[in-house]
Amino acid sequence: MASRADNIASNMSLANFSKATELKNRIWFTIGALIVFRFLSFVPLPGVNPLILSDLYDQTRGGILDMFNTFSGGSLERMSLIALGVMPYITASIVVQLAAALHPTLAALKKEGTVGRQKLNQYTRYGTVFLCAIQGWFLASGLESFGAQSGMQAVVDPGVMFRVGAVISLVGGTMFLLWLGEQITSRGIGNGVSLIIMAGIVAQFPTFVSNLGSGYSEGSIATGIIVGLIAMVVILILVICFMERAQRRLLIQYPKRATQRGMMQADRSHLPLKLNTAGVIPPIFASSLLLLPLTITQFAGNTVDTDTAAGGVLQTILQYLQHGQPLYMALYALGIIFFCFFYTAIVFNPEETAENLKKNGGFIPGIRPGRRTEEYLDYVLTRITVIGAIYLTIVCVVPEYMIAQTGVPLFLGGTSLLIVVNVTVDTISQIQSHLLAHQYGDLIKKAKLKGRVR
Repeated sequence: MASRADNIASNMSLANFSKATELKNRIWFTIGALIVFRFLSFVPLPGVNPLILSDLYDQTRGGILDMFNTFSGGSLERMSLIALGVMPYITASIVVQLAAALHPTLAALKKEGTVGRQKLNQYTRYGTVFLCAIQGWFLASGLESFGAQSGMQAVVDPGVMFRVGAVISLVGGTMFLLWLGEQITSRGIGNGVSLIIMAGIVAQFPTFVSNLGSGYSEGSIATGIIVGLIAMVVILILVICFMERAQRRLLIQYPKRATQRGMMQADRSHLPLKLNTAGVIPPIFASSLLLLPLTITQFAGNTVDTDTAAGGVLQTILQYLQHGQPLYMALYALGIIFFCFFYTAIVFNPEETAENLKKNGGFIPGIRPGRRTEEYLDYVLTRITVIGAIYLTIVCVVPEYMIAQTGVPLFLGGTSLLIVVNVTVDTISQIQSHLLAHQYGDLIKKAKLKGRVR
């Protein structure tokens, strides 16, 4: 059976793909949904002056708005209906996951199966609406107050009605993106929300190439810098592909049981532990915590006099927390390492895993079931998490260092690269699974036809 499966997997070709009608329909649906997402990113928020808004974004570059703008495919820079993207949903889902691991009531819901997961998903949607409303209100307020001293006004008609209209539009845009992502997941290929984030990141690629070409033609960017950036991106992609698929497989032994032939046979399986269990959560959390005070000080700097004591403090904070500064790099690395261990401890519970193995009769050879298994799982997980934390730190800090040294705005930072590579690998794996299932279906049909002929 294994050799037949390998032969089937190796025979996947364009001819087999052309016969998979359902897979082609799923891919076309996914492409169409992503096109709708890109169109929506150009629909402006009512009541905003786009020219002054461009100046607003230029003055707040380097803050948390930069990261949100990258994930939303430039929607925040244009202040479109989907300016907030799906980041409120990601934040709400992370908070619900953490609460489910810490709060007894939510933890009980998590163990109820499908019904419990549906309730948690509903709580996540409620949290998404709440976060969208809060962020939309502050975003609208920031647009109204920007440029007040210089006589610039990003909002055509500021007031309560503009804020309410902006909040309703932003909430509706984000919830539509969630619905679109769910449609991609059920009727398309891949994870819908992840594909929307990846599409937003990749959409910035033409702008980056254009800026890089303009800098090269003007002589501000040397040839060696461009070659070095390309080499760094390629190496980082290879490292991410290798590390994201790397895992420690623990052998699980089950008691012997009688087979149909009366023989006693022991079952074996493996418990895979990924080196990077936390995924892309640590760099997102670390960068958010670091860039949030920077963005606040940038907004506050528009209204605070730099000659006063408060203005001097703000300028000092801005200076030390800029991209590429040693303090920023050190805090960013420490934040990634901390959230790697913190989120891994939330996602993987050694006590629960050891208890499930004990109930099913499974054990790790040489390790007693129960408490000793829990300690061993925690021992192994801690050590592979160290490797994962070092890997994430290198992948995220190296691009920041290159940006600081070269002055070239590399849009594919560590977090963006992680998302793009992970989503691409996952989507390709799902396409291969659909092709394999289609080929198995053809084999079953042929076998039934041959049986009828006989």
